[in-house]
Amino acid sequence: MDWLKDSLLVDTHGKGLYPLTPQISGLLESWTVREGMVYLFIPHSSASLIINESYDPTARQDLEAFFEHLVPEGEDWYRHTLEGRDDSPSHMRAILTATSLSIPVDEGKLSLGTWQGVYLFEHRVRAHRRKVLIRCLNTA
Repeated sequence: MDWLKDSLLVDTHGKGLYPLTPQISGLLESWTVREGMVYLFIPHSSASLIINESYDPTARQDLEAFFEHLVPEGEDWYRHTLEGRDDSPSHMRAILTATSLSIPVDEGKLSLGTWQGVYLFEHRVRAHRRKVLIRCLNTA
């Protein structure tokens, strides 16, 4: 068994879901991991990680719209607005999702469901460079 580690840098252009599955799969291939576990962590308080439907783009659109309705910007009661109207809501959206994920690796592939994909969920309006830490326990 050995630990492998790397990080991904993702340039976002505003709110939305950014696919990570291809980059993660590419790393697994370059590491020649056959069996193990991948751990992902995003060290940001206004972005998160999710696993969701990856086949139909309207599923992404619906999820993004859901969060717009669930945690809208510009509410009168928001106090944390130093960086703009999206400051407080971006942190709220991040706590409703995840900052880390664990995904098994079987036969060299992420053990995701047929329609699942891994995404970085950007909650801020303006562009950011986000880092995702990747650790893999290679058991084969």
